[in-house]
Amino acid sequence: MKDFRISISRAGTQRKTSQWGAAIVVALGALVGMTIKASAQAPTPKRTVIRAGRVLNVRTGELRSNQTIVIEGDKISQIAPSGEVKAAAGDTTIDLPDATLLPGLIDMHTHLTFELSSLSYEGLKISTAREALHGARNARRTLEAGFTTVRNLGAKDYADIALRDAINDGDVIGPRIIASGPALGITGGHCDENLLPPAFHFQGEGVADGIEGVQHKVREVIKYGADVIKICATGGVLSKGDDPNASQYTLEEMKAIVADAHRLGRRVAAHAHGAEGVRWASEAGVDSIEHGHLMDEAAIATLKKNGTYLVPTLFLGEYMEKNMDRSDVPEYSKQKMRDVIAAMRKNTGKAFAAGVKVAFGTDAAVYPHGLNAGEFHVYVQLGMTPLASIQTATINAADLLGPKFQVGSLEPGKFADVIAVDGDPTKDVTILEHVKFVMKAGTVYKNDYAKR
Repeated sequence: MKDFRISISRAGTQRKTSQWGAAIVVALGALVGMTIKASAQAPTPKRTVIRAGRVLNVRTGELRSNQTIVIEGDKISQIAPSGEVKAAAGDTTIDLPDATLLPGLIDMHTHLTFELSSLSYEGLKISTAREALHGARNARRTLEAGFTTVRNLGAKDYADIALRDAINDGDVIGPRIIASGPALGITGGHCDENLLPPAFHFQGEGVADGIEGVQHKVREVIKYGADVIKICATGGVLSKGDDPNASQYTLEEMKAIVADAHRLGRRVAAHAHGAEGVRWASEAGVDSIEHGHLMDEAAIATLKKNGTYLVPTLFLGEYMEKNMDRSDVPEYSKQKMRDVIAAMRKNTGKAFAAGVKVAFGTDAAVYPHGLNAGEFHVYVQLGMTPLASIQTATINAADLLGPKFQVGSLEPGKFADVIAVDGDPTKDVTILEHVKFVMKAGTVYKNDYAKR
């Protein structure tokens, strides 16, 4: 009898299980049907075909003639000889028969929301809202100069985060921005606000001291949208009351910053001029040293040993030599600027010769935005080949950014960031100062060839 009851119970359970199973099958069938219907209704990505006179492979330096780039939506789907690519109904075709195509350039050190005047007493009267509007103008200039991706390292009140989001939402025209928000620094250091008297009790938003303090600040800037962490490992040039040679954060503080940033998926860029600060930042595990103008041979050897990228920002020296006396550089910074300019090329040239990894960066804002490509010819003057200098702003910069950004080369699967110039930039890199066509993520923002 007991066995009979158990059999009845099991039969009832099996019937319920079968009913539930049938219900699940019906529900899954409905979901699959909805998915198939949604897929059938999804629009086919717009196809754009660029027929070019030449396409530069920035990895190898090979310049191929009569090439066609096929773009579907915002990504490259094919690159092939033009004779092998057939036009399809609905294609948008762009003919650039006399142009050389390259991937969109990457500037790893900009300050889009700043002008040179922002860094002096004049900057105290500029509101964050006004700086964001400056950023909108400067972003467009930078994009039209051929820079489709930038890293913005330092801005007040997260103005660069707002600018990044406005560009991503299509409200403002500009490059793809990897933004830091406020830069982290010690009390009274390069990334603090040192222009106001003590009565104001004011400090920069990124100021944090001690291991617990810097850990909290890293988490805070990430909370408010930072893609990358910018820190100040030494004093600076355009700041009051500090020494570019002097270290600021301790090695232990920087290790704490890097550990939290990397765990939370952010890379770390360290402003550093002086040799000790460069060594400490590299040993702490930062991903890039910004400037490095006062490095010594031990600092260069440390960068080489650790595989730390150097972002040299050199064209500002050439620009300042010609323009500093009539510029907005404050008097308290002019001698510091002269001292740094005297050393920067020699020390950076040694780093190039030693084989330190280099990514392109300009510090645009110290000179007018849109002149970013002036950086290339300085690298060539210091011993790089034109191709190597181009690689700093393409594959090297992309490597420093990380693989998720899919930029830095013209290859299937990468973002359709394409620029065009006349001539061969692997022979004359100054050609890149005159970009005539700019596409970012499949959208054309500049085409001087169409005006002919």
